[in-house]
Amino acid sequence: MPYPELSAILTDIGTEELAHLEMVGTIVYQLTRDMTPEQIDAAGFGDYFVDHTAGVYPQAASGTPFSAATFAVTGDPIADLNEDLAAEQKARLSYDNILRFASDDPDVAGPIKFLREREIVHYQRFGEGLRILTDRLDSKNFYAFNASFDK
Repeated sequence: MPYPELSAILTDIGTEELAHLEMVGTIVYQLTRDMTPEQIDAAGFGDYFVDHTAGVYPQAASGTPFSAATFAVTGDPIADLNEDLAAEQKARLSYDNILRFASDDPDVAGPIKFLREREIVHYQRFGEGLRILTDRLDSKNFYAFNASFDK
């Protein structure tokens, strides 16, 4: 990324997103660590337990494991920042959905509300990054900028 302030925004958000993963993993671990095999099976976690015991293994609620394919990187910074903006809104929605299930548990709801707020801040920061980029690139030098990645 040719602009230091944009690189800083991306680094800050990426670092914080790793902390989000740790927080969610800790919540899941705390909620499941004392489950009996019967409770695990009754809750629908039997297959997960067979593969991962009570360990935290990042995957979607659908069971799809996390992979590098999750990242929709094109190499075009404008497209990629727009993808990042969309990802933050999807994360906010996921936290909203978690709160629908866990709003009565303050030990879950409190951290999830915090994480939801941070996704909104990340959305704003990605928007700031997109403005930095587009303010500096006009249509004439945008293609020259992208061509520099081909070398």
